[in-house]
Amino acid sequence: MRKKAQPVTLNHNPLLKRELPAWRARLVLVGLLGCSVALVARAAWLQGFNNEFLQAKGESRYSRVLEVPATRGRITDRNGDILAISTPVRSIWAIPSDARLSPADARALAALLDMNVADLNARLSSARDFVYLRRQLSPEQAERVAALKLPGIHQQQEYRRYYPGGETVAHLLGFTGVDDRGQEGIELAFDQRLAGKSGSRRVIKDRRGEIIEDVESIRLPRDGEDIALSIDGKIQYLAYTALRDTMQKHKAKAGAVVVLDARTGEVLALANAPTYNPNNRANLTGAQLRNRVITDTFEPGSTMKPFIAALALERGKVRPDTQIDTQQGRITFGRHTISDTSRHGLLSVAEIVQKSSNVGSVKMAMEFSPDEMWAFYDALGFGSPLGLGFPGEAAGRLRAPRTWRPVEQATMSYGHGLSTTLIQIARGYLAFARDGELLPVSLTRMEGLPKAGKRVISPETAREMRTILEMASGPGGTAPRAQIAGYRVAGKTGTAHKLEGGRYTTKYVSSYVGFAPVSSPRLIVAVMIDEPTAGQHYGGAVAAPVFARITESALRALGVAPDAPLAPLQLARPTHGGEASAAREAM
Repeated sequence: MRKKAQPVTLNHNPLLKRELPAWRARLVLVGLLGCSVALVARAAWLQGFNNEFLQAKGESRYSRVLEVPATRGRITDRNGDILAISTPVRSIWAIPSDARLSPADARALAALLDMNVADLNARLSSARDFVYLRRQLSPEQAERVAALKLPGIHQQQEYRRYYPGGETVAHLLGFTGVDDRGQEGIELAFDQRLAGKSGSRRVIKDRRGEIIEDVESIRLPRDGEDIALSIDGKIQYLAYTALRDTMQKHKAKAGAVVVLDARTGEVLALANAPTYNPNNRANLTGAQLRNRVITDTFEPGSTMKPFIAALALERGKVRPDTQIDTQQGRITFGRHTISDTSRHGLLSVAEIVQKSSNVGSVKMAMEFSPDEMWAFYDALGFGSPLGLGFPGEAAGRLRAPRTWRPVEQATMSYGHGLSTTLIQIARGYLAFARDGELLPVSLTRMEGLPKAGKRVISPETAREMRTILEMASGPGGTAPRAQIAGYRVAGKTGTAHKLEGGRYTTKYVSSYVGFAPVSSPRLIVAVMIDEPTAGQHYGGAVAAPVFARITESALRALGVAPDAPLAPLQLARPTHGGEASAAREAM
């Protein structure tokens, strides 16, 4: 017979026999309720009364302050024609972590961006949160990229500088970099005024970088100022084309031209060769960047002779018809001999300049102490920058007079042993064109009356020098090819040996500086051709025709009335005097 099952009891476990105190359960319950109330209160406080903390944390993850670029100011010529303007472009950027592209998408994007697929993939593999893929795409290209609808690939608007004149005015304007800031020329010199000041705005972006809310404008952009240059676009083109054609004809290494308004001192044209296209700088070299008019110095040669003649006239040492014995074209200082290319014997002061006699110029120079001669050159601006504000402007070289030896003083009278820039020598001729007054030179258009100048010679001396310089550009002078039908022309040629390694070489710098019309000078034109190699090297043969071509067209474009008969020009064979016969020993 089966036994009846006995009921199981657990009371035999002493741990289970002990009952929990009632107060402990109540304490736990109160604690949990207190925590719940605290959390609710904290949430209410943060979300309802003091939400700055959560707002700041949210903004730190999704709010962005974007720069609103300012539009760079335009550069115009004196007539308002555009020389430089900013055009809108797009830049393509990516969030690498989001840009997971298939091989086909990567190839398509690389083709539109003109990139190598391997380079594109390398950028998209970056650990950074932001990478540029391509800057300054045209809007059409950017639209084709957008049409791909690729994840993590985004765009932003920027500006790119465009230069309608291209290589014609490249050295004056310079160019901007990829960030639209000035790198060379006027773009760099006036960068702060042109650039303006960028603005900013706060936006909310999602994790893909898309703007989902425009929150506020923090600062409005301030667009850059427009700059009106003194350049006349028509004259600039005339100067550039004349220089380009001459460079090709004479197979020269380089060249430069500057045109000044004799009434105001404004620069109406400034051209250099070799040049470049600022809109496409892929193959740009250092030589192409040099603005030779302002930054390069050279020995000016015989273009300095008129200044010595003017000093002698001004101090009463001579008159235009004073006869000077040029000693059969040779003069010696110790072991150094200075000579003319032709023997002239007795020459008047006017004929010394007309025929470009080195010996005659030396004899006039030696009538002065080094201090007197230096002071006159210094007053004309040689050896000091003109203060144009142009990057890299050169001062030239004019040594202190206490260091001059007699032979050095002699060679400085005909433009050897000192150096100038082309714009310095052009400005010096303002003294002849403006009755002895020198004006400041300006690259920007002047409003109202020109700035006050300084007098360096008397009006009488200036008028006498105009007559002498007109002779120098006439049938018996060194530059009959500088003549212009209908206009009287005055000026002086220069043909200087180049100094290399402390010695003069058989390479030449050919130059001509002149003005027209003589009766009421309007334009000063200075031309420099470096190392012509096609068989001719005298300034009268190489540089003077450039002057004539530019000046004739420019005067007619400006509507300047003729002051001479429209008769056939008398192109007698030029005389070269001592233009290219410098003392060749190291000075």
